[in-house]
Amino acid sequence: MNFLFSPPSINDLIRLLKAWRFWSLGAFIGGLIGAAVFYLAPPPYRAHAVVLVDFNLEQAWPEETDRQQFYYLERETRKLEEIAQSDNVLEGILRTTPGVTLEELHGGMLLLSQPAEGGWNFYVDDKDPQRAASIATAWATQFTEQVHAQPATAEGLNSFIEISVTRTASVQAEPSRSISLYIFVGAVMLLTIGSILVLFVSRPDRFSGVPTRRDESKSQVL
Repeated sequence: MNFLFSPPSINDLIRLLKAWRFWSLGAFIGGLIGAAVFYLAPPPYRAHAVVLVDFNLEQAWPEETDRQQFYYLERETRKLEEIAQSDNVLEGILRTTPGVTLEELHGGMLLLSQPAEGGWNFYVDDKDPQRAASIATAWATQFTEQVHAQPATAEGLNSFIEISVTRTASVQAEPSRSISLYIFVGAVMLLTIGSILVLFVSRPDRFSGVPTRRDESKSQVL
């Protein structure tokens, strides 16, 4: 155990550098393993729709300070986020997209990114690219319709907010994680395992207490 928690010596670093052939081969094999995992167990496809949200600060707060405008943006953004995840929007997705269940929608397939002024990104992950595109488009459309149906009251959304769907999801959805990520992770994992083998498994004498040639030479000198 003392060897496990001891700081690395210069000999350990030299042994790692001498194993450069092993690192090159290990990175290549690890990349092949990662690519094989990508094709044997591919990640879900990700569809992407965009909704443009314009808060119209100049009209809503023409004479207010930046601090008040900041709180206005934060408050209205939270309201819009609640609408995007509301039961009315999810029920609208179920009506317009056959074969989708409420459990799937609550299971993490919906992802809302960059909720601020500008483009809101509506992502949907699914094994079927066409199904993912249909759900993403339905989600963005239902969100827009639900916002337009909100009454302009003190508790509701500000009447100056303008929302419109600027991009529907394409049926040519791409995988949610690229093959390069699988290759990188596979190479790193195999190199990590290889470093453990080089430093620990290949030197059983460090654990068994058997003296090495260097230790024997030192004892003879003494």
